[in-house]
Amino acid sequence: MTAEAEGRSAAAAAPAAAVRAKESLGSRLADAVSGGAVRAFLILVGLFWLVPTIGLLLSSLRSPEDMSGSGWWTVFTKPSQLTFDSYQKLLENGDITGSLVNTVLITVPATVLVVVVGALAGYAFAWMEFPGRDWWFLAVVGLLVVPVQVALIPIAELFGNIGLFGTIFGVVLFHTGFGLPFAVFLLRNFFAEIPRELLEAARLDGAGELRLFARVVLPLGGPAIASLAIFQFLWVWNDMLVALVFTKSGTQPITVALQTQVRQFGNNIDVLAPGAFISMVIPLAVFFAFQRQFVSGVMAGAVK
Repeated sequence: MTAEAEGRSAAAAAPAAAVRAKESLGSRLADAVSGGAVRAFLILVGLFWLVPTIGLLLSSLRSPEDMSGSGWWTVFTKPSQLTFDSYQKLLENGDITGSLVNTVLITVPATVLVVVVGALAGYAFAWMEFPGRDWWFLAVVGLLVVPVQVALIPIAELFGNIGLFGTIFGVVLFHTGFGLPFAVFLLRNFFAEIPRELLEAARLDGAGELRLFARVVLPLGGPAIASLAIFQFLWVWNDMLVALVFTKSGTQPITVALQTQVRQFGNNIDVLAPGAFISMVIPLAVFFAFQRQFVSGVMAGAVK
């Protein structure tokens, strides 16, 4: 009985050994890098990438004399350097605070318009029948390859002729126009993966196209819409090229205002440091607040 049991054990181990032998190099590497040491290394890399953000935060909490005399890391040995005087001066600087308001007035409408119009157009291209639908969609996809720099001068001349140049509304229109091709492309492909049976069942229950879009498509497309909103928000908030061309002194966003402060008052570091940190921390907060939806939207359709 012992010899027979040993034979059965050897026979059972042979297939397992054969499976391990057939594992690809990539599978073995994936198993090797899934350990705790690699995770610790990735955490260290993430902390390393946060060093500039931490440095900017600590610099914004120091006086100009301390910043000119030593590095920001001396705060850890001399915590008495920390002060909120720079943020008080920032709030007293009308150019910076006004530009921050302008940034919000540009970013929020440009993001909302792209999401709303892109979702409606994506649903139409995915599930509605109309003449030339596929050709129109190809035209929209073709607009993805048009660089922003090509349209700056022509659209600036057009906005000047119709009175929109230098206005916040003009900047919003520009960002909306160039954000829509990607939005339509992304959402159309996501909406097309929704099961047809689900939409047909809703139509049999008497749902019209608008109600079907609001009650069925939008809830299912939440991750993709959140991803699009994050992309658009970060793009518009951090934009400087379009703002330099299309804005004037009273409509400049925070990126242009900080650049102007550097050019005019190069030693005005007590205002630049907190302004730059606020300009950076707001999009970071938006990203981390919707991180779960962003990952779900990026991975949508990868696993069926």
